[in-house]
Amino acid sequence: MSEDFDLIAEIREGQGKGASRRLRHEGKVPAIIYGAGRPPRALAFDHNRVLQQLESESFYSSILNIKVGEKSQAAIVKDIQRHPAKRVVIHMDFQRIVEDEKIKMNVPIHYVGGEDAPGVKSEGGSVSTLMSDVEVTCLPRDLPEYFEVDISAMELNEMLHLSDITVAEGVEIVELSHGEGHDHPIVNIHIIKVVEIEEPELEAVEGEEAAEGDAAEGEGDDSAAEGSGGDAEGDSKDD
Repeated sequence: MSEDFDLIAEIREGQGKGASRRLRHEGKVPAIIYGAGRPPRALAFDHNRVLQQLESESFYSSILNIKVGEKSQAAIVKDIQRHPAKRVVIHMDFQRIVEDEKIKMNVPIHYVGGEDAPGVKSEGGSVSTLMSDVEVTCLPRDLPEYFEVDISAMELNEMLHLSDITVAEGVEIVELSHGEGHDHPIVNIHIIKVVEIEEPELEAVEGEEAAEGDAAEGEGDDSAAEGSGGDAEGDSKDD
């Protein structure tokens, strides 16, 4: 069972972009909670408090206790909208949960023992992680905070797959439930090859050089023609 977090919320009455903008100016995060056969409810949270809790990896794969006054609702975070350039949370979506209904969540994968793996320590390989989390389905009480994958025995060019993740009873990896061909690789050890790409030398093309020379000569002829024209004009005036 993953760690619990308490989120203090207030009911949000105003709807629309204008109301959400005003909330953000007041230092609050607009949010919505839905699910469990009940109508959606608009909420608002303290922005600074939310930022602090988002720093914990566990927040994203934990059961959250959303408190409104004296009432508390268990929920999981389903979506977080962030400002593309600023450290600002724009909006959050939560899903209510009930004890006897399975949920789907992305759970982080922690790889341990990479420094001791023979493929790294003795054979000069590097660990390449292909997945950092995995989607699971389970009852809320069985939700793991993270999966730990021990790679300390991995040899060079060895690869581990989704089926190598140890899961507790009642927890199922969603991708594996789709059948054969879905046991995707999650980590491997290999030699990283550095390939140097030589920049091609730029060679002058004879035709281009000739064209540039002709253009330069043409410019000189034009100047000469202008000079001649000026002399002719002067002669005509003298006449």
